[in-house]
Amino acid sequence: MTEHLRLRRARGALGFCFLAQGVAFALLVTRIPAIQDRYRISDALLPAFLAAVPVLAGVGSVAAGRLVRSVGAAAVLRWSQPLVLLALLGVGAGRTLGHAAAALAVFGLAVGALDASMNMLGVSLQQACGRSIMLGFHAAYSLGGIAGASAAWAAAHWHLGLPATYLAAAAVLLPGIIAAGPLHAAGRPAPPEPAPQGAPGPGGFRSLLPLCLVMTCAYIGDSTVSNWSAKYVQDVLGGSEQLATLPYNLYMATTLAGRAAGDLGVRRFGAAAVVRAGTLLAAGGFAVVAAAPGPWVGMAGFTLLGLGLCVIVPQTFAAAGRLYPRSSDAAVARLNIFNYAGFLIGSPLVGALGDSWSHRGAMLVPAALVLVTLLYARSFGSSGALYGVPHEQPRVGDVGRGRDRL
Repeated sequence: MTEHLRLRRARGALGFCFLAQGVAFALLVTRIPAIQDRYRISDALLPAFLAAVPVLAGVGSVAAGRLVRSVGAAAVLRWSQPLVLLALLGVGAGRTLGHAAAALAVFGLAVGALDASMNMLGVSLQQACGRSIMLGFHAAYSLGGIAGASAAWAAAHWHLGLPATYLAAAAVLLPGIIAAGPLHAAGRPAPPEPAPQGAPGPGGFRSLLPLCLVMTCAYIGDSTVSNWSAKYVQDVLGGSEQLATLPYNLYMATTLAGRAAGDLGVRRFGAAAVVRAGTLLAAGGFAVVAAAPGPWVGMAGFTLLGLGLCVIVPQTFAAAGRLYPRSSDAAVARLNIFNYAGFLIGSPLVGALGDSWSHRGAMLVPAALVLVTLLYARSFGSSGALYGVPHEQPRVGDVGRGRDRL
């Protein structure tokens, strides 16, 4: 099998895993009301359950960063993704509050390990290909999220219970996940010999700190949309209950579109330029939402948000891989923790500001935080952050117009 074909198959297998993860996560978060009813979780206790998942996911990401040193990222992915689906089944099939807590705990730990290992493999594949492909993987995740949310809507519409819904999802996804498993290792480049260049020294990953801040701010923006867009359109902009369901759908659709086309932009203009443009679009989207006179203008703002925010997270992972080419797995594992930090901070922050100050003003806070990315845009494409493959062109950080195009 030629190297070109091996990388192509590894890329397809990893893309399917990103899609499957998008489906699984959407099936969990969109059925939270049904989960709450099944286990009779009080409104006071529900936030604790929801906060536990990203906290444990951060623990799982740290554990994955250590585990890959001995077994590799491909092995972590092969066991963590089926475990996510089994935990999802446990959430849907349990009968007591203890069952729900145990299943959600396993789900959180497995999701953290899965997110970390998927992005580790994505960064390694991008390094092997010598051009930007990370946005394509995250586009598959967005597509999976849309598919999972649509399946959840259909299940609710046809009054399918949680066990039947989650069992059907596992039956569809598990065969593909198992078939993809052996292909992941094919996309990993041979481990380099230890060398000081590109590897963290005694100071650790200090150069990663700006990217950690960028990741946190991006997920504060994302969690603001996912948690507050419907309420904002209905309560602040005067939209109907039905209209309030549209902003998040528009956001997800434009996220998918932006990520599907984003790799082409990175190859043409460079990662730093794309991240700067995305940052300005995202901040502008929040500003439109804050100033919107009515629901339709507000939804236009959420559309801009999707187009802007969608490029930041994948390129942050890619930048970590370029900064630490010999320790990319460890760098990605550390960076991955901060997406959960953003989720934990974002929703309570915007909610508290909205209650104590102004809901419109609260929307300007994530806008300001996202603009922090502009201060560190050089981290996404400095001259020293190239892949070092023969066909890498020096004028941008992510190009690859040579013989290894996939």
